[in-house]
Amino acid sequence: MSVEPIPPITLPPMRDPQQEGIWLRDALHRWLDQEFIPEPINATIAERATQIYTRQRLEGENDLGSLVIAIVTEMQAFDFRESFYSEFAIANAVSDLILASLGIDRCCGQS
Repeated sequence: MSVEPIPPITLPPMRDPQQEGIWLRDALHRWLDQEFIPEPINATIAERATQIYTRQRLEGENDLGSLVIAIVTEMQAFDFRESFYSEFAIANAVSDLILASLGIDRCCGQS
């Protein structure tokens, strides 16, 4: 039995960075509020993760795996003491939201 690596997922170039950022911020904020309980810090977390994502995309990063790593790395400086979440949960949530928006099954990487 051989195990095939999951192929990288390359996102299409950003057409409207502001609109994409607003969508991600709002979707991530909703996810954060629904996953546990709504907390004021969730808006700040969603805003920060969206800033990282948008900046990376504007710099030309279209590989979803690299975007997730960038979010994890940069969110390590965020103070999560007021939250149930960590940088890993946030990066994974961003990835899941983007995959769902593209119609890709997050489990197996299939359309």
